[in-house]
Amino acid sequence: MPLTPEQCLAFLAAAVLITVSPGPDNLMVLSVGMSRGRRHGMAFGLGCAAGCISHTTLAALGISALVAASPMAFGVLKLGGGAYLVWLGIQAWRSGGAVRTDAVAVLPSSPRQFFAKGLLANAINPKVVIFFLSFLPQFVNVEHGSASVQTAWLGLIFTLQSALIFGALGFFSGSVGQWLGRHGKAGVWLDRAAGTVFVALGARLMAVR
Repeated sequence: MPLTPEQCLAFLAAAVLITVSPGPDNLMVLSVGMSRGRRHGMAFGLGCAAGCISHTTLAALGISALVAASPMAFGVLKLGGGAYLVWLGIQAWRSGGAVRTDAVAVLPSSPRQFFAKGLLANAINPKVVIFFLSFLPQFVNVEHGSASVQTAWLGLIFTLQSALIFGALGFFSGSVGQWLGRHGKAGVWLDRAAGTVFVALGARLMAVR
């Protein structure tokens, strides 16, 4: 492994701090878990973490720099990512708000589909592209070998710790969702809240210049 223990520990500490800090990904994982249940929350969280692999690849190959330097490419990616989040929000608003564990099997979207949604929501987010481009190189030491290989390893570490943290968020928020699902219309309002979060994040992403 081309990374020293010091590099790994320093990067892991920073990565965990960033991942556990309140942010859009946390809100979305918690919202999905609470409105849809434990399995869906975990699936969406793991999908978000898996989306980091694409950004790692881009950063390692230097393609992220091209995207950041091209206003047109960045604008297209920004609009596409924002539109997708808005679409997710609209779908949440249109759902029936089913949260009970006995209703999970008949939900219109399976955990596999939520994994794909989380993966796409993260993979097409241009802000994450820029984040990886600026964050990963800070822990690369050219004296230790190939910068691209080190970047790939750092991205893999980031992805794994994100999967653990987001998976845990989905797991516990799912438990809360199951409890709330037994109380009247709680699931409906949680779906509305989740949809609002998606739409707000998507609109904000498209509005940033």
